[in-house]
Amino acid sequence: MLADSNLIIYAARPENQFLRDWFKSEAPSVSGVSYVEALGYHGLTQPDREFFESFFAAARVLPIDASVLDQAVKLRQTRKMSLGDSLVAGTVMAHGLSLATRNVRDFTWIPDFPLFNPFDQPSALGTTPT
Repeated sequence: MLADSNLIIYAARPENQFLRDWFKSEAPSVSGVSYVEALGYHGLTQPDREFFESFFAAARVLPIDASVLDQAVKLRQTRKMSLGDSLVAGTVMAHGLSLATRNVRDFTWIPDFPLFNPFDQPSALGTTPT
C-alpha cells in the first residue's frame, strides 16, 4: 500500500491519532512526491517539520524512477490531472500497490486502481476520526 501526501499531512494533526496508529500498524510506503509536498511547504511550522522529518526517516520512500515517470505520462495523456497526483498514481501502478488517500475522487477514473480511504473506514482501524 502507498499512502498519499494528504494522509501524512493529516497525521501531523493531534486530532488524527488514528492515522498515526494506522501508519504504525500498516507501515505503508510513500512516494518521493509526498516527501516534497509535506516538507517543502513554505509555511511549515517547526512542530510539523519535526513530525514530517521523523515520519520520513522511518518510512519507506519510493523513488520517482523511469517506470513511475512512464506510468505518470500515460495517465496525463489520458486525462488532465495534477503532476503530483500523476506521480503518486504512477508510483502505485509501477509497484503494483493500492493507494490510501482521502482524495479518492481524484483517482476513481483510473481502471483497476485499488483505493482505500482510512477516514471512511474507521472501524477497520479500531478508532474513529474526528
